[in-house]
Amino acid sequence: MALRVIEQAGLTDVGRQREANEDNFVCGPLFAVVDGMGGAQAGEVASQMAVDVLVAGDPNGGTPEERLTRVIRRANRKIHELAERDESRRGMGTTATAAIVEGRDVSLGHVGDSRAYRLRDGRLEQLTHDHSLVAELVRSGQLSEEAAENHPQRSVITRALGPEADVEVDAHSHVARDGDVYLLCSDGLTSMISGAEIAGILRAASSLEEAATTLVRAANQSGGKDNITVVLFRVAEGPGEDDSAPGASPAAQETIHQGLTSDDVRTAVQEQERTALAAPAPAPPRVTAARRSGPVRATEERRSRLRRVAGPLVALVVAVAVCAGLYAGARQIYFLGTDDAGLVTLYRGLPYELPMGIELYASEYTSSVPARQVPRARRERVLDHEWRSRGDARDLVRQLERGALDRGRARE
Repeated sequence: MALRVIEQAGLTDVGRQREANEDNFVCGPLFAVVDGMGGAQAGEVASQMAVDVLVAGDPNGGTPEERLTRVIRRANRKIHELAERDESRRGMGTTATAAIVEGRDVSLGHVGDSRAYRLRDGRLEQLTHDHSLVAELVRSGQLSEEAAENHPQRSVITRALGPEADVEVDAHSHVARDGDVYLLCSDGLTSMISGAEIAGILRAASSLEEAATTLVRAANQSGGKDNITVVLFRVAEGPGEDDSAPGASPAAQETIHQGLTSDDVRTAVQEQERTALAAPAPAPPRVTAARRSGPVRATEERRSRLRRVAGPLVALVVAVAVCAGLYAGARQIYFLGTDDAGLVTLYRGLPYELPMGIELYASEYTSSVPARQVPRARRERVLDHEWRSRGDARDLVRQLERGALDRGRARE
């Protein structure tokens, strides 16, 4: 069965240190992110030209990889020709990372240092290679990945649309699976937050729209040194969003558990109620008069049985009452910590774990703030698992997201 896109989202932001946005994007049926270069006006022109050509597509047929290669090369020629004719556009260019979903494959066409990622079973994998000086040094073994993160020439790219009359396009296809999420993004995202932070945000988001917003916010909170653009899409087997059965209500589409829908659950409950009403009433308990012989011994035996049962029963009732009290109390307690991706997270409950891995807390809200971005002087006081009220904890998270802790003392 072919896969299709069931959810998509795209967002671009100028960032915190640029005056203009030279990024652009396309969201379905072809997906693409382009990152212009050559100055504000020229970069914007190059990225817009690339988007216009990509949206027009390629009518000549062939495999998705062949079509992506042709359309990206066509965009390159148009940009190059304009730069040659117009002195004010000289040197302009753009990156391009595009994707097509066809059959069971996601095909990619790529030039530059914008990237494509895939999230599968909670694991994030980069599908493209950066065409940049630093990336090539890493691939050749001349530079470590750790040193590359802060290299002064990290933004120098070795391949782009526009500078040359022709361009080499990386084109490849990947077999997709039901539920895969794909991310296309400009380097304004990946230069600000790590792959682990990106994965944590994608896993925690309830929708791709929320994920896109959180990714852009996280990049801005980490400095926002460049324009930030993200495009996300999710693939699945079977009907897409607009191909559900005629007359199906929204509730019927809502998955409750293990493939059951709310209508299935409602029908099952109603059937149980009808069965219970139709069942014959149970016969009243049969009362038999006690014999006169041995009444004292029978009474003592009953009292002995009651004492044997009552002791464990009382202990059980007390234990249940204590657990209920702890549970009720824990529901009113909140604390701040970090999740597996290192993002500041608001938890509800007690910051303890019982034997056999039973946790007394649950995640309430995952922010877009990496813990390493919290000033060291305040990090220990903020992320100390201190018990807080809900309002106090939420206010503290909001201060972190606004960067208020850099300007004043956090409310504690």
